[in-house]
Amino acid sequence: MMFRSIFAALFVLLFQLPARSQDMQIQAIQYTPAASLYVEGRFMPTKKPFQRVDTASYPLLPPAVKNLLTNSAGIAVTFKTNSSLVAAKWCVTKRKVGANMTAIAYKGLDLYIKNKGLWQYAGAVGPSGDCSEAILARNLGNQEKECLLYLPLYDEALSLEVGVLPGSKLEPLKDQFRKRVLIYGSSIVQGASASRPGMAYPARLSRMTGINFYNMGLSGNAKMEKAAADLVAGIQADAYVLDCVPNPSPEQITDRAAYLIRTLRERQPGKPIIVVQSIIREKGYFDSEIGAKIAAQNQAITTQVNALLKAGMKDLYLIKADGMLGSDHEGTVDGTHPNDLGFHRMLEILRPQILAILKKYPAFK
Repeated sequence: MMFRSIFAALFVLLFQLPARSQDMQIQAIQYTPAASLYVEGRFMPTKKPFQRVDTASYPLLPPAVKNLLTNSAGIAVTFKTNSSLVAAKWCVTKRKVGANMTAIAYKGLDLYIKNKGLWQYAGAVGPSGDCSEAILARNLGNQEKECLLYLPLYDEALSLEVGVLPGSKLEPLKDQFRKRVLIYGSSIVQGASASRPGMAYPARLSRMTGINFYNMGLSGNAKMEKAAADLVAGIQADAYVLDCVPNPSPEQITDRAAYLIRTLRERQPGKPIIVVQSIIREKGYFDSEIGAKIAAQNQAITTQVNALLKAGMKDLYLIKADGMLGSDHEGTVDGTHPNDLGFHRMLEILRPQILAILKKYPAFK
């Protein structure tokens, strides 16, 4: 009986020590508002630091578009620290996590640390409620580290603080990516269904290339409306990628694509405009209605781009979606949205073609 009591006491002690140690570390952390560091990924200055656009300045945008632009997809905070621990406090809204996404991707944080010149995953955390506090990485040593912290893909970051150990340095880290390429697109651009924020394809493109790919993913609502087209054309960038074909109907593409592309060309002369066909929906291999719709969308955008090229428009390109998800039908979460494997395969198709186009222009040489 005594042996059992001693064993039970040791068991409790062994398993409580790490928890107590973690509690002590959390209590000692000193926090700094992330907005005072360096915020990447906003298209323009905003009143709220973790929104992509100040939507109050664009009253004609559809309500769904305005709401989605409050999501912090593609926004990241960059900083340097010699702390052996990096933590965060953050608050998000009460909206529910989507059924086809992880809580980390939807409402969580994703930390990368530069290692031998390359950004390397260091830790990710999901929410514990509307407001959360968590350690992202520990036992990092006391050498100076360059950090990149991605915010939630599908929720608004209402507040964010970065935590380090007492006495540690924490400073902004500016200009980690060069130039600006705006990607206007669907939920796939926004990041559904990557496992965590840093795995969304615009974020991966930025880390792979050193070019700043801005995430203007508008889940289900990148439909080329006139007000949205005016917004896209008014954002200053060095190049534009239009990966919005999955959202509008074939009829909407026929009616709206030319205005979007012409407006971009008029307001951003000489800059490349890259149009991407819709990925093939896995469901469409069995559901003939879905398969026919995707084929019609891609035919409609191809017709519109070819007509503009024939009319003499310069610096306009079309990337076809052939083979973008591979051939084994394992690249999606739900038959529509890529998983991490699907996004990797997309990048194997998109990255070389986008880079080949960009290298034609002085801004990217």
